[in-house]
Amino acid sequence: MRSLLALAATSGLLAGTVLAPATGLAQGADQDLIKRGEYLVTAGDCVACHTGPEGKKFAGNYALNTPIGTIMTPNLTPDRETGLGNWTEEEFYRAFHDGIGKDGSYLYPAFPFAWYTKVTRDDAKAIYAYLRSLEPVNNPRKDSQIPFPFNVRTALITWRTAFFTAGEFKPDPNASAEVNRGGYLVEGLGHCGMCHNENKIVGNSGLAGKLGGGVIDGWYAPNITPDDHQGIGSWTDEQVVSYLKTGSAPGNKPGVAAGPMRQTIEESLSRLTDADLKAMVAYLRTQKAKETYRVKDVQAFNQPNAPGAAVYLSYCSSCHKPDGRGVEGAIPALAGNTSVQSAGPQTVINVVLGGLAARNGYASMPAVGQGMTDQQIADVTDYIRNSWGNNAPVISDKGQVSEARGKIQTMLAGNAPCSTVGNSDVAKAIEATGTADALKNLKQDAFIPRLSALLPKLKSEAGGASDDEIVNGLTATFCKVARETNFYADAPWHAVIGSFGNVVYSQLKSPEKHAGTQVPTGSTPGRN
Repeated sequence: MRSLLALAATSGLLAGTVLAPATGLAQGADQDLIKRGEYLVTAGDCVACHTGPEGKKFAGNYALNTPIGTIMTPNLTPDRETGLGNWTEEEFYRAFHDGIGKDGSYLYPAFPFAWYTKVTRDDAKAIYAYLRSLEPVNNPRKDSQIPFPFNVRTALITWRTAFFTAGEFKPDPNASAEVNRGGYLVEGLGHCGMCHNENKIVGNSGLAGKLGGGVIDGWYAPNITPDDHQGIGSWTDEQVVSYLKTGSAPGNKPGVAAGPMRQTIEESLSRLTDADLKAMVAYLRTQKAKETYRVKDVQAFNQPNAPGAAVYLSYCSSCHKPDGRGVEGAIPALAGNTSVQSAGPQTVINVVLGGLAARNGYASMPAVGQGMTDQQIADVTDYIRNSWGNNAPVISDKGQVSEARGKIQTMLAGNAPCSTVGNSDVAKAIEATGTADALKNLKQDAFIPRLSALLPKLKSEAGGASDDEIVNGLTATFCKVARETNFYADAPWHAVIGSFGNVVYSQLKSPEKHAGTQVPTGSTPGRN
């Protein structure tokens, strides 16, 4: 499970993806070894931290915002000047296993060598072979911004002495082969604790608050121990596997994955075998259940006049329903949602402010928080997390909302560039049907009739594209052609684009039912 702080402050370390071609320096090498390495680097989601904005995969220069400063990740392609081209297999293994760079310097623990040390030498060899198979990309690494005294690497000896012990994963002789396989993935390449441990600075040590949940890059990575209330104890194995594979689960239990976890699922977990996902779940079941906060200390709001109740009824209840149960298969439930009840409120706040794209059959969620005050967001967050039987700590620092507002930038919030059309079939269909032109100068009261006419042909042209991909592709297209249109000068853009996305979703799911209705622009439907 990926951490946004996760990889290296040195001149060339681990990365990979199942999508890269086996070319370049790998010609003539053992293709089976390369193929195995391809799968292993996917399990580590290494591509996430080693691909810069608009850059080529694995070429580095992704900015990691860490507690000690901004670290620019290195180039992991086999380029001899700027990448791994001059690294030997032994030098790579030393970095991977011991956290020591090519020049003998200590690596910053932003690179998860405290987890990767558990990977076997044979697997590290396969990873090295795969990285050497990538096409070289010349991309000099940009300077990191690490202030004194953290830029003095020799000082890392203190951290290493206290929190790092090198050593491969040791199978438990009393556990099944499946549990041991899951432990190898969770504790090694998956480096799940990098996000889900409570205390990040202590790495993969006994003081880390293992898998009990914690904040990572402004999002809350929830408790994944077998605790019944705050963890996965009340989930079935099928639900956990489905969530790891798709970002949602039968029964709406955990809602929909967002933030770093969404990226981890798309780039890594969804590409693992079902057997490995089941093994990870089996291992997590063996961990000690942890209660990351005491329910008896939680302030409950199970009353109609509770703080945030009016805000919820105004902004959220039209989709999530007054009882928080949502609409099965369309709007995730908030009642009983373990992700909503995590120790930290960060994920709920971020989703309210930034919205979510359509995923796993669920409608997109408008960025409703853009039309709310910080106090309203704090109140409704506390209300959602403490109503309908939910229990979670209230927000103690209202400044968290203001801080999140300054960081969250999304197309749906209107403070980030319009997204690209992610699915190539949808992009071709939009071009072939002239959809972009048809969406120009489109007033809100014309959304339904225009989309009713466009969608059948567009869906036919898009072949096997999912409804999610069509919703997101059309929303991105609408953003590009309509964001600066004078028609919307008097309406908040987050409400306009949110309404558009949900009309597309409604028309795709029930075109006859919604043909004569328009989504109210003041209700901003979607997911909270």
